[in-house]
Amino acid sequence: MTGQKTDPQNMIAFQGELGAYSHMACQAKFPDMEVLPCPSFEDALAAVSKGDARLAMIPIENSTAGRVADIHLLLPGSGLFIIGEHFETIRHCLLVTADADESTITSVTSHVQALGQCRRTLRDMGLDRLPFADTAGSARYVAEKGDKTVAAIASRLAAEVYGLKILKADIQDEGHNTTRFVVLSRHRADVAEMAGPTMTSFTFEVRNIPAALYKALGGFATNQVNMTKLESYYESDSFTASEFYADIEGHEGMANVARAMEELRFHAKRVRVLGTYLQERPRGLS
Repeated sequence: MTGQKTDPQNMIAFQGELGAYSHMACQAKFPDMEVLPCPSFEDALAAVSKGDARLAMIPIENSTAGRVADIHLLLPGSGLFIIGEHFETIRHCLLVTADADESTITSVTSHVQALGQCRRTLRDMGLDRLPFADTAGSARYVAEKGDKTVAAIASRLAAEVYGLKILKADIQDEGHNTTRFVVLSRHRADVAEMAGPTMTSFTFEVRNIPAALYKALGGFATNQVNMTKLESYYESDSFTASEFYADIEGHEGMANVARAMEELRFHAKRVRVLGTYLQERPRGLS
């Protein structure tokens, strides 16, 4: 964020600090928009709800680490709608101060997932690992501390933002490390304006009775609707009802999807459609 007063309609919120991978995702998907860093996912969602930003870029899953904690719980109650998705390839860099090199650094700090995703490199270099709240924050910390014995794992953008040197690039163990983000808005996307394959995301609840999930999902199989994601979670600590998050190909304007969703609503206690949006990457049957 530049510090200048910006039109909220040209603002996109994200969780984290400048230089975070969410910041990179915002730049990649909406290069002409200004960014609004927020300390928490709740704050990023609230920024859109209150009109301080038009959109929010929120990570929902990572190809290495799995789903992002709490997001499934936050989205249904946010009052916002998913209007898009973005896949960001995660390329971790080892960042140091200008006077540091491989012989001076003894420890490295970053988010615990980033440390885990670079385990082999850090082991080979013999560096002590110091968990930090987030990757971009660790880069800011190293820059402010000015200690040539401490490195950070963060993005190339973080190196630019905080004036750090990239000692090693692409240090992640897995080359296919990718995070999927969803774009949220106060308004649903207009399906009629979508030219291309679509996704629909929703949550639903079933009772803990025999075959409840089987009955709820049967319509997707019989109507040949491709479900690309299904995850379970508990909304409360009662353990009496399972919540599910699902992604399917298509939208309810399509006859087969409409029939499948009708059958789901018949068997489920509650269904919340989070949004329909264009696929950024093709799925199985598209």
